[in-house]
Amino acid sequence: MLLEDCIMAFPVSSFVISIYQQYQRRGWLSKKQLQGLYDKASKINGVLPGRLAALESIIKKMPTRERSELPENAPMFIKDEEAGKLIDEILRKYPQHKRVLFLKVKYDNNEVLSPSDVSELKKFSQHLK
Repeated sequence: MLLEDCIMAFPVSSFVISIYQQYQRRGWLSKKQLQGLYDKASKINGVLPGRLAALESIIKKMPTRERSELPENAPMFIKDEEAGKLIDEILRKYPQHKRVLFLKVKYDNNEVLSPSDVSELKKFSQHLK
């Protein structure tokens, strides 16, 4: 076995020992681990070329896993500017209005204002006029 040949050639290599232990535990190695093993085994003199070729074909058969690209950094929440203007307008005239202060906290924390909250703000602003 090629892995045992690598252990004999590199007895103090932590990489080879680690790969051997993982193979003993799991029974398989990842594509990158196999590529690392291939690189180590190709440095050994006297390794049968058939074993290297077999390992290379196993590596080529394995799928290459690539991470997908990150999505665009689009904002998760878009504030309703109209609601923000209504809140500011009401609080200018009545800075201690508890309900509007509560809605302002929701607005500032990027929480969605329900349609009833927005209609309530419109009602408050109409009483100002």
